[in-house]
Amino acid sequence: MTDTALNDAAIDQLFREARTYNVWRPETLSVAEMRELYALAKLGPTSGNCSPARFVFVHSGEGKKRLSPHLSRGNHDKTMAAPVCVIVAYDLDFADRLAELFPHNPGAASWYADPVVQHDTALRNSSLQGAYLIMAARALGYDCGPMSGFNNDGVDAEFFAGTRVKSNFLINIGRGDSSSLGPRLPRLSFEDAASFA
Repeated sequence: MTDTALNDAAIDQLFREARTYNVWRPETLSVAEMRELYALAKLGPTSGNCSPARFVFVHSGEGKKRLSPHLSRGNHDKTMAAPVCVIVAYDLDFADRLAELFPHNPGAASWYADPVVQHDTALRNSSLQGAYLIMAARALGYDCGPMSGFNNDGVDAEFFAGTRVKSNFLINIGRGDSSSLGPRLPRLSFEDAASFA
């Protein structure tokens, strides 16, 4: 535990100056760098440490060729140009790993026996884990372009056939071309989006 806030430069990098990128500098990420991203992202909390997210780091020409037909027209070119596109997915069989991930409660898997609870838990927590990946990337000096706009069924058939893993969303990661950025879009005020109780 720490009582020390991050300095302004770190907060700027993670939030205030961070942007969503659609144009990428012609750089690559190494396998070691992609592993480093995951090593940070996996530390974020999930309910019962269930860790349902599964990540496919699509970076090779062959991988992008497989992904390409399933992208929407608006997301195709920027994804093909990105150094890596991460498919953030969720494993509906995540409870099978709870004996390893939540060992102090041997009955934890039973919490997710209901298919609705199983699905909602997997989707919610994989979304959290995808957000942790975005923050890990920003912390390590990369830019991100998270998006929907793809054929989930097509991606699932191509990358997760024969499993109970389902795609959630995509994140392009690399170093963005800041010259392509327009003004930051507005956000809702506290009064519009939050309240006290």
